[in-house]
Amino acid sequence: MADDGQRGDGLAGGRIVDRPAFIHAHTRALAVPLVPEIELRLADEATELWKKTEEELETIGLPPPYWAFAWAGGQALARYVLDRPDLVAGRRVLDFASGSGLVAIAAMKAGAASVLAADIDGFAGAAMALNSAANGVGLEIVTDNLLGRPMPGIDVLLAGDIFYEWPASRDIFAWFESLADAGTTVLIGDPDRLYLPKQKLHRLADYEVPVTRALEDFSIKKTAVWGLGNPPASPTGS
Repeated sequence: MADDGQRGDGLAGGRIVDRPAFIHAHTRALAVPLVPEIELRLADEATELWKKTEEELETIGLPPPYWAFAWAGGQALARYVLDRPDLVAGRRVLDFASGSGLVAIAAMKAGAASVLAADIDGFAGAAMALNSAANGVGLEIVTDNLLGRPMPGIDVLLAGDIFYEWPASRDIFAWFESLADAGTTVLIGDPDRLYLPKQKLHRLADYEVPVTRALEDFSIKKTAVWGLGNPPASPTGS
C-alpha cells in the first residue's frame, strides 16, 4: 500500500514536512538529457541540495535526495525501454527503487499495461507522483519494501542504478534471480557500479549518458543495459 509519500505531508524527525512543497522549492522541471521526451523535477545544483539535505535537514529525518537526480543507469534504461516498446507493451511492470520515477514513466509511455513504481523513500513517492502527473501517465506508487517478496503479477522488472552498496546489492540480485527463475524478465541499467554481478548477466545495449558532474566526477557516464532471464514473449493476442 502506498503511504503519504505521494499524497502530501509526512512526519520526519517529529516534524511535519510538506513533501511536494519541499520538492517544488528545491527543484525545477527539466528535460532528462538522454530522454528529452520526459520532464522531471530535478535539482539544478546537485551539491547545494545534497548539502542542505545532509547538513541542515538531517535533524528532521530527511534522507539523501536520490529522487532529485536523473542517474545514469535510469537514463539508459528509460531510453532502452522507449526505443523498444515491445519489451513492456501490454505487460505489468515493476520499477524497483524508482527514485524520480523516470524508468516507470518511460515504461508507461512505451505502452505498459500497468507500472508499479516502488521506493522506500517517502520523498521519492511524492516526486514520482508529481513527475508522473507532469508527464500525463498514471503509476501505482508504493513506499513499502518489496525486497524478497514474490511478485506473481509482474511480467517485467526494471531497475536503474542500484548496485552501489554491499550487502544490499547481494540481497537485491538474489531476489532478482528468484524472480527471473519464476518467469519475470529483469532489465538493469548500470554505469559500471562496483557491485553489479556482470558475469551473471547479458549485455544488451551501451550508452553515453550526460550526468551531473558534481555527483559522478564525469559529465558523460558510459552506461549499459543488462538482461537477466529470457526476453518476454509477445502478449496473448498481439
